[in-house]
Amino acid sequence: MHRRTVGVVFIIIAAFLYGVRYLSAAIYGSNISAWSKERFANLLTYVGGGPLVLSWIALIVGIGLFLPDVRKVIKKQLNVIEENWEVADTIVKQNKEQR
Repeated sequence: MHRRTVGVVFIIIAAFLYGVRYLSAAIYGSNISAWSKERFANLLTYVGGGPLVLSWIALIVGIGLFLPDVRKVIKKQLNVIEENWEVADTIVKQNKEQR
């Protein structure tokens, strides 16, 4: 697999783990008749910080794998734009000389 693909997979895993934390707390408290911020925060402590820490780790790894490839692509595109710009400049100069 390409590093970019693996990076995207890690970013998706990070989003999944981040959501699982809240979903687990909601499922854990599904028998509660009245909800409040404090109760939900308490339920989040029952879930623990594991999914949150793992999601941050996966996000950092994903970004670390994804960004270098994106930088390469952007650099290539900027080189193409620069070459096209130079070609356009030569065409404009030739047209001015012919007039």
